[in-house]
Amino acid sequence: MWNSISEYIIRNYGQAHKIVEVGVGRFPLVAHNLEEHLKFNIIMTDIKPSHRMIIQDDICHPDLKIYKDAELIYSIRPPEEIQTCLEIISNTVGSDLIIKPFSTDSMNIGRNMKLTSYKKAVFYKITFK
Repeated sequence: MWNSISEYIIRNYGQAHKIVEVGVGRFPLVAHNLEEHLKFNIIMTDIKPSHRMIIQDDICHPDLKIYKDAELIYSIRPPEEIQTCLEIISNTVGSDLIIKPFSTDSMNIGRNMKLTSYKKAVFYKITFK
């Protein structure tokens, strides 16, 4: 499934200059896979960074400089309580948004949120541009 999400992002955002993963936690697999194929660093954020490559940021009180000019913001299994914050920041900076929730989570955002299926991955996406 993680390879399918990475492949989707590579195919659809391969020409991007800036992609941000929110709430990376201890699971940077998707970001690292993207970096291998896109040849630029994916900006990783978390409220409690697990290593030095992750920028500390609270998406509900974000530092806009981190997200400005991002073509895509994505989050893998974000807590339900930050989903609205993800939508707000994506809308604010004009970035597309992908959320891959836990299968048991309900989605609390976006009338524009579209369920997307790509190979083994199912996720929600909003296109703001």
